[in-house]
Amino acid sequence: MTTLPRRQFIAVAGAATLLAGVHASAEDKPSNAAMNKIVVGVMGVNGRGYDLAKGFATQPNCEVGYLCDVDSRAIEKATAGVEKLQPRKPTGVADFRKMLDDASIDVLVVAAPDHWHAPATILGCSAKKHVYVEKPCSHNPHEGELAVEAARKNMRVVTMGNQRRSWPAIMEAMAKLKEGVIGPVLFSRAWYNNRRGPMAQGKAGPAPAWLDWTMWQGPAPPREFRDNYLHYNWHWFWNWGTGEIGNNGIHALDLSRWGLEVSYPTKVTSTGGRYFHKDEQETPDTHVVSYEFGGKSIVWEGLSCQARGPEGTMFGASFHGPGGTLVIDDPGYKLYDEKNKLVSEKSGTAGDATHQADFLACIRNGGSPHSDIEGAHQSTLLCHLGNIAQRTGHTLKCDPTNGHIIDDPQANGFWTRQYAKGWEPKV
Repeated sequence: MTTLPRRQFIAVAGAATLLAGVHASAEDKPSNAAMNKIVVGVMGVNGRGYDLAKGFATQPNCEVGYLCDVDSRAIEKATAGVEKLQPRKPTGVADFRKMLDDASIDVLVVAAPDHWHAPATILGCSAKKHVYVEKPCSHNPHEGELAVEAARKNMRVVTMGNQRRSWPAIMEAMAKLKEGVIGPVLFSRAWYNNRRGPMAQGKAGPAPAWLDWTMWQGPAPPREFRDNYLHYNWHWFWNWGTGEIGNNGIHALDLSRWGLEVSYPTKVTSTGGRYFHKDEQETPDTHVVSYEFGGKSIVWEGLSCQARGPEGTMFGASFHGPGGTLVIDDPGYKLYDEKNKLVSEKSGTAGDATHQADFLACIRNGGSPHSDIEGAHQSTLLCHLGNIAQRTGHTLKCDPTNGHIIDDPQANGFWTRQYAKGWEPKV
């Protein structure tokens, strides 16, 4: 798909103009008034969602009303943990649409696997819920654009869980870059390295009794259950996941895009592959992607075979200019002069609390969150373009106004996907 229907293009291209009005008017808000208690429903509580649920349960004047998962064991565990943190015992459900039907729920938290992120966000916005969606905010570029359109059309606050956007020391580092502490920032390096072993050979068979496999797959084209998919290896299958670049690279690439103050690339190239283990994993374990932005560039490195990356760390982003280098030293930063001498450093605090607080404040008071869905889509699109360049072996030429791939029908075949019947995302 090289072009969007006009209404979708306007929603994305004109989003900057709409930012001042993204919050709902008082009469359009859910039943809990702006300054009253905000009630949250969490979709997917087997891992990351459980942490988010506990975080929202401890935010001032906020409580968790629902916990949703297709794994009944996860609901039991999360319910036991969350009810210790608030007076109310959350209701457990297997189908997140029950939360959307409840007018008392103000917020949908989407922490299910990647293939659910945008479809659930779109449905949440249509049900007049504000949405906190985990990274990456979409499984493919087209549904990311639809998520932006859904947020704007329904005037919902939608933020992505790239929590570094709200960490004070990293916000300070980005402000210094903007002030010119190292001069013009023309290049950024982003990385995530880890040591992951081979995947066990999967065996086909019936799904376990505690799992609703049909609902787990949801919008993805259905596949037969295999015992090596859950609860983490789905990341490495294209039907549901986005590889390491979408799993963890999104955090570093978002930092790079933030520091360079760029939106959409003009060219994307990728190298790498499945080098180290011969197993069923489909996504690369060695992945290097280069992005050009018309005089600025980003290089992403992702290795799943060993844990040491640039600067001797597993994760990070560095920024380079004629006056020196700034390195994100999670959750703080280090500043070097043009002769590579360390001149200052700042430690920082991590966690989800400040990011959740920013999201809730925007619901109550209006305004755009630190990781508004438009910027979240721009950063997530870098992951998708890196994967598309890798899967096709093509250098992608992109439209700098919206990131669309130009003159490459094969690459554009990955712009969207096939959906299970009845789950096609619509705004």
